[in-house]
Amino acid sequence: MKVIRILTNAPAGIAQSCFFTITFLSLLTPALALEGQVGIHDPSTIMKCDGKYYTYGTGGTALVSDDGWVWRAGTRATRTGAAPDVIQIGDRYLQYISHGTFIWSKSLDPESPDYQWHDGKNAFGMEGENDFMNPIDPGLFLDPTTGKLWVVYGSYFGYLRVVELDPDTGERVDDKSYNVAVNCEAATIIHHEGYYYLLATHGSCCAGSNSGYNIRVGRSKNVTGPYIDNMDIDMMLGGGKLVCGSRTRLIGPGHFGLIDEGDGVQKFSLHWEADLDRSGSFGILDILPLLWKDGWPVAGQHFKAGVYEIESVRTGSALEIAVEGVPVGGGRGGARGLGGRRGGGGGATTVVPDQDVAEVSVNWPKGDIDIRMAIYMCQAQQKWSVTPAEGAGGYLGGPYFKITIAGTDRALAAIEGGELVSVPEFTGAPEQLWRIDQLTDGTWRIMPKSIPNTDEKMALSAIGHSFATLEKYDPDSEKQRWIFNLP
Repeated sequence: MKVIRILTNAPAGIAQSCFFTITFLSLLTPALALEGQVGIHDPSTIMKCDGKYYTYGTGGTALVSDDGWVWRAGTRATRTGAAPDVIQIGDRYLQYISHGTFIWSKSLDPESPDYQWHDGKNAFGMEGENDFMNPIDPGLFLDPTTGKLWVVYGSYFGYLRVVELDPDTGERVDDKSYNVAVNCEAATIIHHEGYYYLLATHGSCCAGSNSGYNIRVGRSKNVTGPYIDNMDIDMMLGGGKLVCGSRTRLIGPGHFGLIDEGDGVQKFSLHWEADLDRSGSFGILDILPLLWKDGWPVAGQHFKAGVYEIESVRTGSALEIAVEGVPVGGGRGGARGLGGRRGGGGGATTVVPDQDVAEVSVNWPKGDIDIRMAIYMCQAQQKWSVTPAEGAGGYLGGPYFKITIAGTDRALAAIEGGELVSVPEFTGAPEQLWRIDQLTDGTWRIMPKSIPNTDEKMALSAIGHSFATLEKYDPDSEKQRWIFNLP
């Protein structure tokens, strides 16, 4: 079977061996997808309000979710149009629609007494009779360095244009405007480590599985441009580095919306023009991890269910249950004939089969078993099955997972005091449900949904080479960064 290694984007000093090993067969596995009602085209940046998540799309489509994983139809705004965007400024949510129209409300929840959309003045549009542009697809950006509010808008029919807005009124500040790109639409601006990044959608849309949408980027030291790609090509001349293109059975990504969860976790919302596992439906909401490599944003991956070695970036050792291991192939005697010191070189070799967990586990304790770290030796107690927990819901962009010793129902669980055990049976209890987030360097953070008798959020942490525990998450530490390798 062909083996493919996909490199993560870990910088030097984090993990030179950071790779995510995937077999060719696993590439055929359907990607995890948001659940519920997720049909939407041109979703706005996802907003959180009163514990729920909201997004709005072309034609008045509105979606809402209690957890960011299972979605349902929401309440249409009072004014609708093409490709709206939403931003929170102080205690107000501002929603901008095509041709510069905007509305605002103090809540996005229709059940709230603060929910009421108010009309604002027209904020932007065409600038004169001969203005060669189409003022649609607004993307809002509040500059974290200056507090200024900007909007980028436009489509293939002309330029992408940036203008400044007043954060207090939502209206345009002056008559200055800046053309920043051609041949793209559905744009937004983000800020990262001293640069402004213009992310825009390139290619053809609105043709389902025949759409060519893809997300591209340029960067600048100024919010008004020029935006240059990694090949030193100005986006006004058609430049743009690829951030996300079609993958597996998901066709035509478009309409980037940043979701910064802090602590080294960034994600982005988008739609796929077609999901071939949903009958090629037109416009499907998705949320992907956002990674950074050499100063450029890169789309991450949904976590794929499978059987893995769970390796610590810090120590290189593997998570296992604390039982006496059985050497694969029977130790030194089993090495005979394998081209090693005992078997001699150049002769025929025999493939050693994987361990049968039912056979090697007969002497394992029947109750709870402690968790530890050890050098990986391809033994049964080091192989973990990671699969979505059915009916358990999720978090923004991911389902909760159950993590069990492969071939058994023995589950990883958090216990009181922030410690870890393997319990004999998975019951779906909150302390047996795990959140798995891809960090911006491509490694993974693993957190229990809850820990008995504490509300503190903790992450799986490697202590030394032989001990694992739960600790408060530290985004600057290697102790809580993990790699999932196929055994």
